[in-house]
Amino acid sequence: MTRFSRRTLLAVVSALALCSAAQAQVQQRTIKFAFQNNKGHPQAEGAQKFADLVSAKSGGKIQVRLFPGGTLGGDLQTVSALQGGTVEMTVLNAGILSAQAKEFGIYDFPFLFNSPQEADAVTDGAFGQKLLAKLPEKNLVGLGYWELGFRNLTNNKRAINKADDIAGLKIRVIQSPIYIDMFAALGANAVPMPFPEVYPALEQNAIDGQENPVTTIRASKFNEVQKHLTLTRHIYNPQAVVMSKKFHDQLSADEKKIIADAMAEATTYQRGVSRVQANVALDELKKSGMQVTELPAAELDKIRAKVKPVVDKYAEKVGADTVKEVYAAIAKVRGGK
Repeated sequence: MTRFSRRTLLAVVSALALCSAAQAQVQQRTIKFAFQNNKGHPQAEGAQKFADLVSAKSGGKIQVRLFPGGTLGGDLQTVSALQGGTVEMTVLNAGILSAQAKEFGIYDFPFLFNSPQEADAVTDGAFGQKLLAKLPEKNLVGLGYWELGFRNLTNNKRAINKADDIAGLKIRVIQSPIYIDMFAALGANAVPMPFPEVYPALEQNAIDGQENPVTTIRASKFNEVQKHLTLTRHIYNPQAVVMSKKFHDQLSADEKKIIADAMAEATTYQRGVSRVQANVALDELKKSGMQVTELPAAELDKIRAKVKPVVDKYAEKVGADTVKEVYAAIAKVRGGK
């Protein structure tokens, strides 16, 4: 009896020690997660879901503090903060990361994807993961891809009924060279600008228009300062969710698993929210008074022809192998050989 009791006692002590060791692998931490869109936008909804999951999976030890609406700066500024270790996480258009690894520029190619499902398959597959693997040497860690969606054009000057109507408009674009060259090829005056500055620039008529998915247009209330919406669907934006490597390197294996598991669940959730909200946002923009036009197929073909030299130019910049790989991945999704 005494021997059994001692064994039992030893087993209990051992179990408690193991439990304490496991708990020690998850420390009290705070993650600053900065992004450009505001509460209610699919980007913000995904971030909140991720924060809730991390808290639950860590027993409340790891807290994710959200900084929406560009409160910590524009995308380029935030990426620099991640590299320096002063901000832990962000989510941004994947193409912006071409400043860190040129291959990410492929995600900004006009008319690359036909559907969100194609983009999911490519980014979640070998191609997308290969690109994320290029980030650690730039002091960043790629956690996955969310969705911003198909970009459309708004302006306060005139309805866009044909490709040539874009010429002469002063259009804000994201701070990425391919956007500047694309709208220049369409005859517009492309103005690169951090996202937090866009609404006041539209309000003050410093620019005529901008281009973003309908969910962003609605969430940012651009309909208050823009009259015309043209459904061009000219670029589909997968968004990269990125963490500071300096912070990631501090995490234990258990903490990294919590982050990875939470990100996987949050990704499925965020994409679903984005796709539901796209339809709702378009209806709400119409009801708010925006005049919505959809370009005929023949006019979209004219846009494709106008921007083809831009695609060719950036195909050289991102590299022939990258272009070949992404189109092969897309062909496979579409059932090609």
